[in-house]
Amino acid sequence: MTIDTDAPENPRSARPDKSGSGSASGPRKAAAIFNATLDLLAESGYERLTIEAVADRSGVNKTTIYRWWKSKGALVGAALLGSRRLDLAVPDTGSLRGDLAGLLRTVLALLTEAPTGPVAVAVLGAATHSEELAGYVRGFFADRLGRERPLFARAVARGELPADTDPMLLVDLLAGAAWLRVVFRAEQPDADFVDRAVHTVLHGARSRYPD
Repeated sequence: MTIDTDAPENPRSARPDKSGSGSASGPRKAAAIFNATLDLLAESGYERLTIEAVADRSGVNKTTIYRWWKSKGALVGAALLGSRRLDLAVPDTGSLRGDLAGLLRTVLALLTEAPTGPVAVAVLGAATHSEELAGYVRGFFADRLGRERPLFARAVARGELPADTDPMLLVDLLAGAAWLRVVFRAEQPDADFVDRAVHTVLHGARSRYPD
């Protein structure tokens, strides 16, 4: 991973250059900054997060952080996209039902389990009050959930879904149900939540939408 010395507007391109001959200090600094940012988000929330605190926690000079990212929102956006702790695995169970259940369990774990749960809740809550942060959050979910498209291509190839199925609509229905239950209602899903949600979505997905 490489990062420009000037802070990019889009955190997806926020990749520090390797400094020196064969040095990987840029990527190492970026990883330290991202880890510190996410840890502080989990501990204190978005409103109390500061670049200065990230600098203290990561051991990277704050002028370097400001050079790479011009705002707190841009830094958080880069950390969301750049940290591996927020990756979503693509399930491959051999069936659409199994894959969707695996995907929903992964989303629920992202929202509820340490170390990602407190980060996700803090960011999602703060995004309702910050259009800048909301844009970065949308970019994060578009990137992560967009990686799930092969799951639906396999389902179409197996004859489990019509070829004209909108895969992102199915993702929105499942991930949205998880978000509403965990973040908006502050409820813990019961043991049958995943199976019931997947069954409901599949029943609708296999129906033909009237012309």
